[in-house]
Amino acid sequence: MKIDESMKLDTQLCFPLYAASRKVVNLYTPHLKPLGITYTQYIMFLVLWEKDGITVGELCKRLMLDTGTVTPMLKNTEKQGLIKRNRSEEDERVVVVSLTEDGKALYKKARQIPEKIGSCVKLDKSEAVTLYKILYKLLEE
Repeated sequence: MKIDESMKLDTQLCFPLYAASRKVVNLYTPHLKPLGITYTQYIMFLVLWEKDGITVGELCKRLMLDTGTVTPMLKNTEKQGLIKRNRSEEDERVVVVSLTEDGKALYKKARQIPEKIGSCVKLDKSEAVTLYKILYKLLEE
């Protein structure tokens, strides 16, 4: 079957982005497994360690995920005793996510992960900065 060049896998921008994303996320697994968290929980914790006590809406926006993805993760993380969810006193429709003491303590265990991952990625500093800028440019609305 003859197909257009634009329909070949190797010409798709989406494929190397997808494959590279999976490869990088998989690098995290051996470091996160001993902490008992997933990659998505890890990026949630990055947000909460930066700013504790944020709304589910703010968390979804920062993670670029919808509530259908975030809510089950929050439930699981709450069952683990790492976060707590409470209704806002100002507006009870709003749920605020906060770290527990165990969630705060997890920070010390996770602090070395970025350095470990950085040493696994085969990009020099300037390539990494360039890629970072390009990816965020793609994410702009």
